[in-house]
Amino acid sequence: MAYVSVPKDLTKVKNKVAFNLTKRQIICFAAAAAVGLPFYFLTRDLIGNSNAVMGMVVLMVPAFLFAMYERDGMPLEKVLMNMITVKFRRPHLRLYETENLYEKPEAKPQAAASGKKRRKKKMSGSRKKKAASGGKNLGRNMNERRDFRTETASSADLERRNGQAGIYAAAQRGGRNRARQG
Repeated sequence: MAYVSVPKDLTKVKNKVAFNLTKRQIICFAAAAAVGLPFYFLTRDLIGNSNAVMGMVVLMVPAFLFAMYERDGMPLEKVLMNMITVKFRRPHLRLYETENLYEKPEAKPQAAASGKKRRKKKMSGSRKKKAASGGKNLGRNMNERRDFRTETASSADLERRNGQAGIYAAAQRGGRNRARQG
């Protein structure tokens, strides 16, 4: 029994029209013949037979390339257009730019634009506490908040831990000497 290999990607299969050639190939070969053959017959008496053949080949090669060359599923004209776009149309050095919202100049309020000074409102006690906690009240007063590190560890332990953390951070940056120097 005869086995026929079937390509996995059927988009790469091209319809053959005649002589096992696609429409594109037939059109390009006809254009090459329409340019090359008249050049040969008209110039072989003037420049010699071998020079006329060489001229005919030079005129026909671009049409053959457009018919046969294909890269990554793209014909030669698309490959050439991509090369022209990359080399000439777009800048060689493309910078990655982001829009930093914090660097934009803010719009001035109308009172500042008219020259009047705005007075800052005084905060009440509860508003001060809320602002100091970053807007979160977490269910306790600011006076009740404690620093748990100072209660559980002695000052000598804290200094030792801070020193180790500095050495570890310097090692991450590239060396222990930097932590001791700075």
